[in-house]
Amino acid sequence: MYIAGGRIVATGARPDGFEADRRVDVAGQVVCPGLVDLAARLREPGFEYKATLESEMAAALAGGVTAVVVPPDTDPPLDEPGLVEMLKHRARLLNQAHLYPLGALTVGLAGEVITEMAELAEAGCIGFSQATQSIVDTTVLMRALQYARTFGFTVWLHPVDPHLSRGGLGHSGPLAGRLGLPGVPVSAETVRLHTIFELMRSTGARVHLCRLSSAAGVELVRAARREGLPVTADVAVHHVHMIDLDIGFFDSNCRVDPPFRSQRDRDAIRAGLADGTIDAICSDHTPVDDDAKALPFGEAEPGVSALELLLPLTLKWAAEVGVPLAQALGRITSGAAGVTGGDGGTLAPGAAADLCVFDPTRPWIVERASIVSQGCHTPFLGLELLGRVSATWVGGEAVFEREANAPAAAGTVAT
Repeated sequence: MYIAGGRIVATGARPDGFEADRRVDVAGQVVCPGLVDLAARLREPGFEYKATLESEMAAALAGGVTAVVVPPDTDPPLDEPGLVEMLKHRARLLNQAHLYPLGALTVGLAGEVITEMAELAEAGCIGFSQATQSIVDTTVLMRALQYARTFGFTVWLHPVDPHLSRGGLGHSGPLAGRLGLPGVPVSAETVRLHTIFELMRSTGARVHLCRLSSAAGVELVRAARREGLPVTADVAVHHVHMIDLDIGFFDSNCRVDPPFRSQRDRDAIRAGLADGTIDAICSDHTPVDDDAKALPFGEAEPGVSALELLLPLTLKWAAEVGVPLAQALGRITSGAAGVTGGDGGTLAPGAAADLCVFDPTRPWIVERASIVSQGCHTPFLGLELLGRVSATWVGGEAVFEREANAPAAAGTVAT
C-alpha cells in the first residue's frame, strides 16, 4: 500500500515515480480501513467526571477506530450549532479520530419542539437523534421526519416504546421473573418499529435504527428492506454475544439499555448481521464511573465501555458463525461508513489513509489495566479474546502504535 498526502495512492504495484520516505513492515498482520463506530459517548460536554474527550479518543485509537459518531445526549444536549462547533473544534485540536456528531432531534431532547436541523447540519451534524429519549407525541415525530425528508437528513431512532419499556430493567422472561426485575417486553421494540415504518411510508424520510435487540425486530427490519423503505440498522457489539442469563446474580456490568435478551434473539441478531439485514455493529460505548456501577442492579447506571472491544468481539462473532473476515470487517468499516454518508471504510486508491493494523491471532485478556478508556466496566472482564490492534493511522499518520506488539508479515505500507 502506498500513501502520499494523507491518502492511499495505490495498492499492489508501486506507482511510477513513487519514492517512499518511510516503510512500515506489517508482516503477518491485517491492514483494514479504520473502524467506524456508530455510537460512542465521549462524555463531553457535561460528564467529564465519567470520561473526557482526550481519554475516549485515545481509547478509540487503541481500538483501531478512526471515526466516531457521537450521540446528542451530552449536557447540555447538542441542540445548538454553537455546542456542535465547540465539540468539533475540541476534537480537531486533539488531531486524532474523526468526530461525527448527531444533532438533537428536539430541543433539549424533550420530545416537544423540533430543532433547527438545517443550522445544526451546517455546524457539522451528520444526522439527528433523540439518543435513548423517546418522542412520546407521535405528531412531533411525524413532523420531525417531514422536516428531515425536506432536507435529505437521516433520522437516527432507538426503536423503544416509552410506555411499554417504562421502569424495565431486564428482558421480560423467566429470568427476570425469578430475579424480581421489571421486564422490558420485545413488544416495546416491535410496536415502535411498526410506528416508525408507517411514518416512513407517509413521509418518505430516511431512518437509521439504533441498537436492535430482538428476533422479531430483526424480522420487521428485513421485511421493511424488502419493501424498499430507506432504512438501515445497527446492533451493539455486546448484544451479539450476551443474553439475559449472563446477568447472573445481578451483575451491574450487564446493566445495559436495551437489555440483553434471549438466546433466540441473540442468534437472530447474528443471522441478521450475516445476511446484511443489519448494516453495522457499533460499540455503544458508554463509560460509567465506579460509583454509578457499584450499586444494586436496578440503581446502577446502564452502559459499558467497548471502544477497544469492537474489533475483537466482531472477530469472535465471525469465527463462531463462520463469516469470512472481509465480510465481518465490513460491518465495522464500510457498512458503518455507508450509514454516516462519509467516505471512510475503504482502501480504494484516493481514499483517506485511515487505517487499522491488527494481529488477528494475538490473544489478550480484557482487564481494567488493559483498557485505555476512563470507563472500565464491561461484561467481558476476564475474557481472553483474539485480535489486538497494533497501530492506527489517521490521514496517513500513525497516531497510535502499541509498543508491546511483536513485529510481523508479508505486507508493507510505504509513505
